[in-house]
Amino acid sequence: MKKTRYYPFERNRYFYGKLLTVRDFESEQKYFNDKRRMMNRLLHGSGVLTGLQVVAVDEKSVSVEMGAAIDALGREIVVPSPMTLKLSMMDGFSNNEYAKNVYLCIAYDEKEKEPVHAVANSSVRSDEINDYNRVLESYRLFIREDAPEPSKLPLANLTDQTIVLYQDAHVRVLQTTPRYVNPGQLFEMKLRFEKTLRVGRISFQYELAADRVEAIDGNSILFEEPQDVQESEYEMTVLLRADSSVGVKATVGVQASTAALKLDDKQLELQAQSVGEIQIIGDAVRERLMTDFVKQSLEASLEAPSEPCIYLAKICLIQVGPTYVIESVEQVPFGEYVYNSSVMYRLARTSEYRDETTGQFVTKSKVKTLAPGQPPEFKVNFNKAISELSFDLGIPAGGGSGIAGIVSGVVDIPVEPFTKIAVSPFGKATKSFFSGEIVHGLGEGNVLIITSLEESSADAFSDILSSGERVYGGASDVFKGTEFEPDTPEVKIGTIAYPQKGTFRIGVKVQQTSEPSNVRVRWWAYSAEMAGAVSASAGSDSLDQALSAMREAASAGSGTE
Repeated sequence: MKKTRYYPFERNRYFYGKLLTVRDFESEQKYFNDKRRMMNRLLHGSGVLTGLQVVAVDEKSVSVEMGAAIDALGREIVVPSPMTLKLSMMDGFSNNEYAKNVYLCIAYDEKEKEPVHAVANSSVRSDEINDYNRVLESYRLFIREDAPEPSKLPLANLTDQTIVLYQDAHVRVLQTTPRYVNPGQLFEMKLRFEKTLRVGRISFQYELAADRVEAIDGNSILFEEPQDVQESEYEMTVLLRADSSVGVKATVGVQASTAALKLDDKQLELQAQSVGEIQIIGDAVRERLMTDFVKQSLEASLEAPSEPCIYLAKICLIQVGPTYVIESVEQVPFGEYVYNSSVMYRLARTSEYRDETTGQFVTKSKVKTLAPGQPPEFKVNFNKAISELSFDLGIPAGGGSGIAGIVSGVVDIPVEPFTKIAVSPFGKATKSFFSGEIVHGLGEGNVLIITSLEESSADAFSDILSSGERVYGGASDVFKGTEFEPDTPEVKIGTIAYPQKGTFRIGVKVQQTSEPSNVRVRWWAYSAEMAGAVSASAGSDSLDQALSAMREAASAGSGTE
């Protein structure tokens, strides 16, 4: 086992006339090496510092790029130039089973170089009088065919606890839970499924065995590998809630009698199950984790495996006849990275900026006309990935008394060519055109009329981009000179309502045009009296939502009472 304890430190004491031997010079090097490596381990941790990407060169070989790392003993590992290796020629690679995942590892190594003639040794070692003048700090690349135990990875149990629910040569199922939670806190349990490719589709169903925690969506857990894709890793999240107790231990695991782990139709037998433990505490979780870290002993902080290495890549292999091919390469599969202080500072600044902008989003709305007699529809969707909040409002078409006092329709207003002189010799060439009287079907009384300019394009390319149909609210000249400019002349829309007749008229003012065209206007009419009369049957919640969305649309569009 390699030495993991560097202390106590002992250095040379020099004095005039001191006889220096090999031991003194080795002690001098050891003193500085041990101090530096201990500081590396305690201040920086272990993992990849930069580079060391693993790339599949062909179906059987990989290349390790230049880079640097620190191992679990604080020793620096530097790869000064790219190295290409054939998997079957590497240490640790066996040829008895190709259809599995293997792990490419790197470890610190030393090599002696520059053989010289040792004059002083010739009297005592007549058979071997050569020695080496230098020690080259180097590295060793090799293959491990088994995944490491989760608890053996650096800082594995600092914030979470990971237990193995099942493991064999082709499948591994892991459960990860946080070490600490607060009373009543919602937290996530993660199930990770690792498998070799082409081994069959995995499914896992069981009842949760939980004490002092409850599953939000029930204790029945079901995972089924998707049919349309096949990966070597999947992750599933289960939302749990801690109870209100403080200072107690909660547990979560699998009820063995209910577990059904399958590869296609093959049943896999689960071994004796361990359970995850979660401490329910009253103080802040982050403070407790930090306290645990700084209070651990120096020996525990410097603890390292007997053969420390860094897992650079997980390589997925597929058996093809008597040989294998490389299917995919996953970089640093267990997240063994080291970030320097400058990187951490910039990441922290980025997090602060994101916290400041949290809650900012853009809104998008769409109105559609439903068949007469259908109830209004109001749907809200939030796309977290692009911070977009969308509203979909469905309003029944006009006819009769309408639904919840809302009706909608469209009208085409013909526009005839005209010139500036024909209208007025002074000012802009504009002219107004009007529709006939439109019966809105809401009966007598005041109504709210909202209008929008509607444009349809016969362009197939626009249809592909879902931009063939556009509805403009407000002044259309806002979009003038842009890619969104309407094809119709510049239009201003007005309305006249006739309360005693139950009708209204729409007028448009357009600028000079030389070709006849139609201006299509979509309108909505709302009667508060009619809405009050039918709100009991239509449902007040959906009505309020629809009216609220309609008012928001009205604030961005144009309309008159």
